[in-house]
Amino acid sequence: MSSRTSSPAYIDASAISISALCIVHCLAIPVLAAFLPVVGVLAEAEWVHRTLVAIALPITAYALFQAQRTTNPSAFGILAIPGLSLLLAGAFIEALHDYETVLTVMGAALLAVAHIWRWRQLNS
Repeated sequence: MSSRTSSPAYIDASAISISALCIVHCLAIPVLAAFLPVVGVLAEAEWVHRTLVAIALPITAYALFQAQRTTNPSAFGILAIPGLSLLLAGAFIEALHDYETVLTVMGAALLAVAHIWRWRQLNS
């Protein structure tokens, strides 16, 4: 693989992994907490959400910057920007706390789809 495609592929793979971690955290940990109450601490830990968003933000920003060099950068941005916005809203807007899981899962899913699309475009 050339250095031209390895860096974007690494960025997209990292972003997809972070999105998967967000989704697992939001959906699987509460289920596990029903069986292992000590796991419930992770389900409610705000620092976990904010840390995952803090990791996702620069990765997505870099990917958006890199996408300007591809043939259709707007398609990536149409998915990535709303996805990142939903993650930010779920993690940092206290008034939306009741919708945090929905916002995070939707945002992570949009980001994952955006990065999968971008990865496929770069590797086709």
